Amino acid sequence: MQCGLLTEKEGNLLLKIARDNICCYLENKDYQIPEDIPSIFREKLGVFVTLNINNNLRGCIGYPEPYKPLIDAVLDVSIAAAVNDPRFMPLILDEFQNITIEISVLTKPTKVIVKDYNEYLDKLEVGVDGLIIESDYNRGLLLPQVPIEQNWDIEEFLENLCYKAGLASDAWMSATTDIFKFQAQIFQE
Repeated sequence: MQCGLLTEKEGNLLLKIARDNICCYLENKDYQIPEDIPSIFREKLGVFVTLNINNNLRGCIGYPEPYKPLIDAVLDVSIAAAVNDPRFMPLILDEFQNITIEISVLTKPTKVIVKDYNEYLDKLEVGVDGLIIESDYNRGLLLPQVPIEQNWDIEEFLENLCYKAGLASDAWMSATTDIFKFQAQIFQE
């Protein structure tokens, strides 16, 4: 299930912009934003760009919060996913033709209010919700498609979210931990 922020045509244009932007960067050229972009591209929205090669992750960077206009965010994070994801060496031009791009446009994260940690199991939905966890200085995020790809149930999703944040796998049960949820509209090549 996806939220409907953009049309399919707008999503495909966003994918083309991300691809052209990465290509220009790798070729040391300046990228020019098309003049006739849809007005929603000027709205502040959270976004992640994921790069894959042969269905294997090659980079993923994003802004979970609606920090800047969508077009500017996509330009930033498409380059960041290509060359600044610390888990990977920077993408090189020879690899570029083999990447597939996925863009996740996010709704604004909202805090999940619970009186008891067991309520998370009913208030969160695998395949619909992306999650952010915050505890002290630790923070982690998993997009809504990740538990589907990994075949996780909600508890495994929460445990892996904790792991992503550098927390113990049961940190989601702590009263001092905050969990936020968001939805994403996903476009992929």
